[in-house]
Amino acid sequence: MPGTTSTSSSTSQPPPSVHPGRSIFPQAPAFSLETFSDRDFIVKDFVETLSDSAVPSNRRSAPANQANAFDPKPLIRTFEHALNRMADLSGDLEHRENELSAAVRRAEAQHTNNVQSSRRKLDQAMESFNILDSSLRGTDQDSVDAVVKVGQKLEELDRQRTRAQDARFLIQCWLEVSERGELFMLEDIRRQGGGDGKVRCANIARQLMKISQSLDPDSWTQINRTSKQPNGINGGHDTENIRKRRHNTRELIEKFSETLEKDLLKSFDDFYRRENFDGMHECAKVLYDFNGGASVIGAFVNQHQFFIDRSQLITEEVGGDAEAWERLADPDAEPPGVEPSLRSLIDEVRIVVQEESSIIKRAFPYAEQVMVKFLQRVFQQSIQQRLEKVLEKANTISSLAFLRSLQAARSALSTLVEDLKMHGLTEYPEPASPQITLVLDQQFDDLFVPYFAGSSYIEREKRNLEELYSSLLFRFTIFHSRRRKAPTTLMKSLAKSGSEMLASARDAYVERLDSSDLAPSQKAMLLRVAGLKDAENAKAQTEIEVSDEDGVLNTATAKRMLKWLAEAVGRGLELSGGNETAKDVSALLHILVSNMSEIYLETALEAANDIATTQENAKADPDLSYVRTLKPAITIMHLLSTFIHTVLIPLAASNISIRKDMARSTAQTMDALENKVNFVMQHSIDVILNWTSKLLSSQKKTDFRPRDDNAGSYMELLQTPTCQSVYTFLSRLYPLFLTAITPGPNLTSFFLELAVGVRTLLFQHFQKFQVNAAGGIMVTKDITKYIELLRSWDLGEEFTAPTVEALTEIGHLFVVGSDALRERVRGKVGGWDRGELRAFVMRREDVGSVGMQSVLAAL
Repeated sequence: MPGTTSTSSSTSQPPPSVHPGRSIFPQAPAFSLETFSDRDFIVKDFVETLSDSAVPSNRRSAPANQANAFDPKPLIRTFEHALNRMADLSGDLEHRENELSAAVRRAEAQHTNNVQSSRRKLDQAMESFNILDSSLRGTDQDSVDAVVKVGQKLEELDRQRTRAQDARFLIQCWLEVSERGELFMLEDIRRQGGGDGKVRCANIARQLMKISQSLDPDSWTQINRTSKQPNGINGGHDTENIRKRRHNTRELIEKFSETLEKDLLKSFDDFYRRENFDGMHECAKVLYDFNGGASVIGAFVNQHQFFIDRSQLITEEVGGDAEAWERLADPDAEPPGVEPSLRSLIDEVRIVVQEESSIIKRAFPYAEQVMVKFLQRVFQQSIQQRLEKVLEKANTISSLAFLRSLQAARSALSTLVEDLKMHGLTEYPEPASPQITLVLDQQFDDLFVPYFAGSSYIEREKRNLEELYSSLLFRFTIFHSRRRKAPTTLMKSLAKSGSEMLASARDAYVERLDSSDLAPSQKAMLLRVAGLKDAENAKAQTEIEVSDEDGVLNTATAKRMLKWLAEAVGRGLELSGGNETAKDVSALLHILVSNMSEIYLETALEAANDIATTQENAKADPDLSYVRTLKPAITIMHLLSTFIHTVLIPLAASNISIRKDMARSTAQTMDALENKVNFVMQHSIDVILNWTSKLLSSQKKTDFRPRDDNAGSYMELLQTPTCQSVYTFLSRLYPLFLTAITPGPNLTSFFLELAVGVRTLLFQHFQKFQVNAAGGIMVTKDITKYIELLRSWDLGEEFTAPTVEALTEIGHLFVVGSDALRERVRGKVGGWDRGELRAFVMRREDVGSVGMQSVLAAL
């Protein structure tokens, strides 16, 4: 077909949109398979290109009048040519597809053959394996047994050969050392190096030592100076030959052993410095087989850089900040914690031990044994020496500084031990082994054995508390010892024992300050707590100036005492381990009760009671300021009771008998204190009622029976002077006792009893005076004032209402007429029986009148 080209030639032709030259005749479109495989191929563009190529160029440029003449022949020829070309391309594409399909079929056939061949080979291998397995499983049991027996025989022969060679070499070495006094054969093995050779040297040297002891006893008797009989196995002739030898085999073998050991130790040290852990492990293994590893363990531990660097620091004197030591000795300051040098040592030990544990684990086949020795050296030398230095320094400061330092050190070391256990050391990252745990616990306990032997610790705590309490209460005891005088009454005689206790405590404190074993810093601290300038001032007790404030109770002082005791209890629980907790707590309770209850509270309450007793018969307005002691006393009693029942008694639960004794003594102490408080309150009521009675006794007879000429001016008064003085005195009580006693049942009971007494005095008072008509009005005014007073005490309606009614009725008895009075007294009036009202009616001035006589007749 004209214009048709082959596939190979068509691939080099340009696309149909490209025209290689200009011609007046249309050219057939040129395209190939690549034209249709192009990603940018569009059918519409392809058809337009064919259409454009079918129109000659001269026709496209013809005049407009010829454009309407359409000629379809070029288009027909072009599309026919394109269809023919596309048919040729379709044939080429089908041919190529057939070739590729044939190639695929050939590849699949080859793959099938390969799979079948591999399957046949696998079947052959499995068959061979089954045959072999069957033969090994005992298909032919006799042949199998024969093979096993042959193997065992060969192994036995090999062992016999090895023993024979070793025996031969051992005999050669013995002959060499015994006859020539040399050990060249062993020296050659030692110089060759290697762990196996050195282990063999060590074993042979050990065996040679035993042979020397049996065959050459003379070399042993020369050193030990003991007569040994020759070995009878070799007979007399061999014995004579041995005695003729001049070489001391024992000395030679020992020198070789020492040389071998030094060589191994030197190699171990070189490996350690180069961090060659495999070499260290090899040397350590040889030395362990040689002498149990004692020498290499000692060399590793003793020459450790930690002990070399710390040898000077551990033994140097403890310095530190003077302010920190002062805070450590101050009972009111928070302790600063562990002494800095000891803290630094503990931190360094934690790091060094953890780092060295990994080295020991890699360098020693018996790492746990080495770790035990290392820990023992660290605790027994480094930590113990520094701990002793720190505690010696603290003991020169004060007893409290020693106890606080001991507690801080034990806490820090306990944390160190627990950290090492959790780290695991040679078992890292697992927890430490039972042996390491046991060693750590034992070393930790051994550090503090000297400080907890027997009752030494609790005695230190007791002595510290007694010193602090004596200092704190020194001015208090001085004040009250000066107040006390010779007993003149029964109650004062009973209080004499308290005075003697004060004197004993004061003298013990002064004696303690004068003691030579008391550190200067502790003496200064005790004087500061006591509020003194120097010890000489404490001795000259008469020169000490004390004020009234020194002799009153202070809640802050009691809180300080409880705080110090709580610190001692907490420290004891942490340090003593709970073995003697009940016993120790009981001892501390005794100190607390002795000082806070007997010396502090009871002394102050007895002083208040003494003052109250002296005020009972006072000639002037009584001074009731002593009642201010009650509020702090009751508060301190509550604090004391709460502290004992909440803190101390529960700690003695492990010992029932001690717990019961503590509860019983506490109850007795609180009962005694409550009785003393009650005595003070009762005496206060007596003082108030006595003075009220004295004020009422100053009432004039004319106050309720004024003369007629003076009645007008007298009626202008609101109340009588006596009533005013009683009101003024009693009105001061409620604010005073409100500050002395916490509002509550105690305060209400006190004023209720006082009100009952005042009411009784008033009833008796109004039965003593003749009352006329004008005086009855004054009685009513006075009663109104007294009712106002009682209402101000807030006693509750259960008491106030009947009391007010009774007093009001008394006023009415003196002011109403006879007829009205007769009507009022027909039954009970204001809670009074008619017989009780007769005494008041008899005090009316008009009692002799007919009307009043009829009233009396009704009563």
